[in-house]
Formats: sequence, C-alpha cells, structure tokens
Amino acid sequence: MLRDDLRTLWTEPRPPGAPARVRRDWALLAAGLAGVALEAGLRENVVWWPVAVVFAVWLCLLTLWRRTRPLTMVTLAFGSMIPLEVASLVAAPREPVGLYTGLVVLVLVYALPRWGSGREIVLGGAVIVAVGTLCAVMDETPVVEKAVGVVFLLLPGVVGAAVRFRVTARERQLEQVRSREREQLARELHDTVAHHVSAMVIIAQAGRVLAGTDPSAAVEALEGVEEEGARTLEEMRAMVAALRDRGVGAELAPPAGVADLERLVRTPAGRLRVDLGLDGELEALPPAVDAAVYRIVQESVTNALRHAVDATELVVRVAAERHTVRVSVRDDGRRTGRGRDGYGLTGLRERATLLGGTLRAGPGTDRGWHVEAELPRARSESGVPSESGVHSRPRR
Repeated sequence: MLRDDLRTLWTEPRPPGAPARVRRDWALLAAGLAGVALEAGLRENVVWWPVAVVFAVWLCLLTLWRRTRPLTMVTLAFGSMIPLEVASLVAAPREPVGLYTGLVVLVLVYALPRWGSGREIVLGGAVIVAVGTLCAVMDETPVVEKAVGVVFLLLPGVVGAAVRFRVTARERQLEQVRSREREQLARELHDTVAHHVSAMVIIAQAGRVLAGTDPSAAVEALEGVEEEGARTLEEMRAMVAALRDRGVGAELAPPAGVADLERLVRTPAGRLRVDLGLDGELEALPPAVDAAVYRIVQESVTNALRHAVDATELVVRVAAERHTVRVSVRDDGRRTGRGRDGYGLTGLRERATLLGGTLRAGPGTDRGWHVEAELPRARSESGVPSESGVHSRPRR
C-alpha cells in the first residue's frame, strides 16, 4: 500500500496552468529588495554585511521562477546555504550570518508542493529536510528551538500541499459536473433528433411511394416533413438557449412533458396505430419526472417506427399512482438486428436512475418489444392523489 502511494506521488505531474509571472511576483520582489535595503541600512552589527546582503538579494530573485522551476529554485536557495553555514562555522562569528529578509525562502518552500511534480516534490523535500537538519545541528541553540525551527521551515510546504489538494479536488468536481452535463446533452440530442428525423424519413418514404398514384398525398408528405423539421428546429433552439445560460430561453420553450404526448403519438402516414392512455393525476408532476415520461415515450415510439417489423399497434400507458408514475410502451411487431441496447435505451436508463426509478426494456413473451418504467413522484399537497384520470385514444 505504501509503495503504491509513493509510486503515485513520484509519477504525479505538475498542475496545469501555472503562470510564469504575475504582478504580485514583481510586488514580492520589490518588497523583498526594499526589506533588504532597509535592514542592511538600519540594522546594526550585521555579520559579514556584503555576504548577507548578496545572499538575501539572491533569495529574492529566485522567487521569480518558483512556479516554472520549483525544484531548481529550492536547490539553488538551500544549496547556497551550505557553504554559508560552513563558512560561519569556521569563522565562528558571534551572530548568525544573514538578514531576516532571507525568510523569503519560505515562499520557495510553499511553491514546491504547490506547483512541482511528484518527483520534484520528493527531491526538493529531501533537499529542504537535509539542509534544515544540517543547519539545526550546526546551530548551538537549544533542542526545542531547533525542532520549532524545522517545523516552521516545513509549514509553508504543508500549506502549499493543502492548497494544491483543494484546487485539484475542485477541478475534479467541476469535471464531473461537466461530464454529467455532456451526458445530459447527449441524451437530449439523441431523443430529439432521433425521433424527428425518423419521422421525417418515414414520411418521405410514404410520399415517394404515393407520388406516382396520388400527387396530393405526396404534397401532404412534404408538409409533414416541413412540420417535423420545424419542431426539430424549435427544440434545438431551446437546448441551445439553455446551453448559453439564458434563462429566457428556458421560459420561452419549456421542456416537453405529459401534456405533449397527444401530439407526439401522431405517427406519420397511419403506419402504426397508437393507443395512448393517461390515468391518474398527471398535471402536477415535478418537471424532471414530467420530462422523463415524455422522453421515455418518445424514444419508445421512435424505436417502434424504426425497428418494429410488421407492427400495427403501439400501446402507451402512463399512470400516476400515490408515490410513483408508471410508463408502459408495447408494440406488436418483431425485432431484427437488435443484439444490444443503443444510445437511446442507455439514456433512458440513465434518466430513470438519476430520478431514483427503474426502467426495463426487452422482447415480450409472445412478440413485440416492451418498455416498462417506474419513476418516483412527489406527494400532492393533500397527500392523496386525485382518483380522476384522463384516458385518450388518438384518432388515426
């Protein structure tokens, strides 16, 4: 387990989108150099004044490349501390060498886990710990102060790792949201385009057959194609308006629901008789359930038109019960070449699952194709749904 975690850390790439330099980098550099000038000019008894000033300026300059080359900057900063500590040990000055402005090195410690790759974090962390331990050993301060100093040195790295983890988690969450939005868009596009295009193809086929014997029927077929095309454009515009995040688009073109099933089941050219039955209180369904019922019936009708060979009747039942809405679509045709579910049925199952319901689709016991869905619905305000229902049989 630990070996796998270390391997994962070692192969972790750098975070994307690391800026090379921004305004605050120049502000940090200016503040650091100003601090060096003030401290060097006002502070008394600075040990090795020229060396201390050059070293502090060096650390301030290294911060400009802390995002693009975090390991190199950490190595240069802490590597330069080693000869300075050795020289101070040999010369044995009474005060430590360096300026307090050198604490800008903590910015490099923060940047290493924030912007470095896994390999850079491991190698740079080893450099920081090694140099920090060396400085603590060579220092004559009490052990407690040494331990506090090492913790203080490593604390910015912990903060940088925490910030990186939070940003990464946020990006993953946004990616999941975008993935769900893409799936929802794919379902909507398939349900809308597949149904209307299938209807236009069937109307065009019927018009071509009748064109030679009944020109008026061919004209009616063209009118049907025009009507289906207009409906497709209308629904596509509604989806585009929603994608552009304009609330007015959703208000002007609300999603289709149970109230639109009458228009939906008017199949072209009388090829398939549809028996639509609506029972129970279906007027106050939640919008998501209302749209899901419509899409289930729409996809089932489309599949029956495209795949049900020799089908003559399609029975559609939508029943609202106390806590659920049941949808049943059955045809009496026979299916060929249906070895696996297509995108339509997959999208319907996803819809039902997202709402906490179930959907089953498969061949009937004798013939035909059956789609059965059960979706949860909210309670009515009185807690008891109305017993009155609507049952309609569209004229063919």
